[in-house]
Amino acid sequence: MVYLYLGLAIVFEVIATSFLKLSDGFTNLWPSVVVIVGYGLAFYFLGLTLKELPIGVTYAIWAGLGIVLLALIGMMFFKQIPDLAAWIGMGLIMAGVIVIQLFSKTASH
Repeated sequence: MVYLYLGLAIVFEVIATSFLKLSDGFTNLWPSVVVIVGYGLAFYFLGLTLKELPIGVTYAIWAGLGIVLLALIGMMFFKQIPDLAAWIGMGLIMAGVIVIQLFSKTASH
C-alpha cells in the first residue's frame, strides 16, 4: 500500500507542477486552484508514505520519477525538448532510483 501512496503523491505533484506553468504566476484562477489542490494531495500522500519508508529513499523516488514525468509532459504539451545532456542526466537519475529499489536494504520496509 505504501507504494500506492507514493505513486499517488508523485502523480498529484506532477499534475500540480504542470498546472503551475499554466497558472501564469497564479494569475489564472482554475490552474491556480489545481496547483493548490494538487500539492495538498501530493503532500498528504507523501506524508502517508513517510510513515513506512525512509525520507531519503522516498524523496529520491519522488524526485526522480517526477523529473522524468515532467520532462515528458514538457515535451508533449509545452514543446520543451530536452537536449542530449538532459536526457543523459535524467537517465542517471532513473538509474539511481532503480539501484535504490533493487539493491538498497533501506528501501525495503
